[in-house]
Amino acid sequence: MHDFADDIARVQHVPEIEAMLAEVCELTGMGFAAVARVTADRWIACQLLDRIEFGLHPGDELKVKTTICNEIRDSGICVYIDQVSLDEQWRQHHTPAMYGFESYISIPIILDDGSFFGTLCAIDPKPRTGLAGVVGRMEEIAATIARELDRLTPAASK
Repeated sequence: MHDFADDIARVQHVPEIEAMLAEVCELTGMGFAAVARVTADRWIACQLLDRIEFGLHPGDELKVKTTICNEIRDSGICVYIDQVSLDEQWRQHHTPAMYGFESYISIPIILDDGSFFGTLCAIDPKPRTGLAGVVGRMEEIAATIARELDRLTPAASK
């Protein structure tokens, strides 16, 4: 089984990631942001900023089937939720209840070859407003992360 150590190391070798995660927290008003490697059977935190004591660290895993990121992997479409408890589509969903968040945004990270690497995501236990207005900037950040990961990928493994 692939342990994803190389993927975690690639993300951590992008010096701008910390600033990008801080920008995500500022843009969204949320206290947790992460770059996650997401596959059909794994969700691995590669790099994160945790101001809400969510408790994850780089290399930690969540059961992928318990994440909305898994649904984003399937669809390739971003998801944002200003307030879970008021959202018809998400208020009965198991993930927000399991992890205790009220606001959420996640953007797919798509590599140059078209493959899905994972997500740039943020959560917070409090509701937020206006997340639709930050999707464009979040997509730019995710695209920058993808370019940096492509740059750090050895040609032989592409």
